[in-house]
Amino acid sequence: MKATQKDFASVAARVAREARLFFLCGPDESGASDAAAKIVSLLDDPGERIEMSGAELRRDPVRLGDEARSTSLFGGTRHIYVRAQGDEAHDAVKTLIENEVEGCPVLIVATGATDKSRTAKLLSGRGDALVGMFYPPDLASVTATVRTLANGAGLKMGSEVAQRIARAAGLDTRLARSEVEKLALYLDAVPEAPQAVTMEALDAIGASTEDDAFGPLVDTILGGKRELLASELKRMHDLQINPVGLLLALERRVAQLAALNAQLGTNGDVGALLEAEAKARRVFWKDKPALAQQLRVWRGPRLDRLVSRLVALHQSLLSNSQDSELLLADGLVRIARMAIGSTKQRASRTV
Repeated sequence: MKATQKDFASVAARVAREARLFFLCGPDESGASDAAAKIVSLLDDPGERIEMSGAELRRDPVRLGDEARSTSLFGGTRHIYVRAQGDEAHDAVKTLIENEVEGCPVLIVATGATDKSRTAKLLSGRGDALVGMFYPPDLASVTATVRTLANGAGLKMGSEVAQRIARAAGLDTRLARSEVEKLALYLDAVPEAPQAVTMEALDAIGASTEDDAFGPLVDTILGGKRELLASELKRMHDLQINPVGLLLALERRVAQLAALNAQLGTNGDVGALLEAEAKARRVFWKDKPALAQQLRVWRGPRLDRLVSRLVALHQSLLSNSQDSELLLADGLVRIARMAIGSTKQRASRTV
């Protein structure tokens, strides 16, 4: 079975009943993660959660099948949650499906993989498996998602407030959900007694806009703004900006750059493309100058290297949470140097 973010909601309940293996992929990692959480919530009895990494399964492909067939330490049910990069889990999945013994549900969130990946091809024709492909959302779709989340939490939310939350979250629905949950607690809202959300309430819970928090940092790093780098890193430390939240915002922007690059082609007009995207409300008008600069920096192999570096940085933060701020700062400096080097090359060619 196959699905995308457009039809996932309509098939989720059925596939949660019928499938045992879920491969959730695409450039929208937050969408894939949300889909995994939805599947788990729809399982009759999810039980104990066993977490694995793709790197572990690449080293030991047999382990996934062993864990899937094992019973919980306490005799209950279980499900397996795997975070992988690309086709890291391919051999493990192949080993698992070659064994006819039915195991517990296995959910794989595969960053950097697509529905054309080798692992996806193993599963797409099977009735007991789902391949879900998730593309980066636009501002309008995330705003609609925020309003849906708000309704479920007992919040009466207008589009202006929802749009501000969507932008503050960097179009990441995981961060947006967290803001909605904080608002519901702050306003003591429940579905049976809904409460209206105002901008004042949003300010009270400390929900800053992306421009206030993540935006300047993202633009400094990807734009190679050497003169601002030290002050922005100091601001990150002084404001205790969440490292994972910042990295997710950076990943969102890179996914956006990749999508725009695909439309741009080899010799496309950056200004004309961004103008068209802004008119279609797929690009926020305030972001056009920064995007124009970044599109000239991050092209072709350099963009591919950036994606690989971000994946490695993300995995490093997840496995070393105590040092996440230090690791992120080091990773951001390295990325900024790549951008600065590209800017210098372009400047030398124009002299």
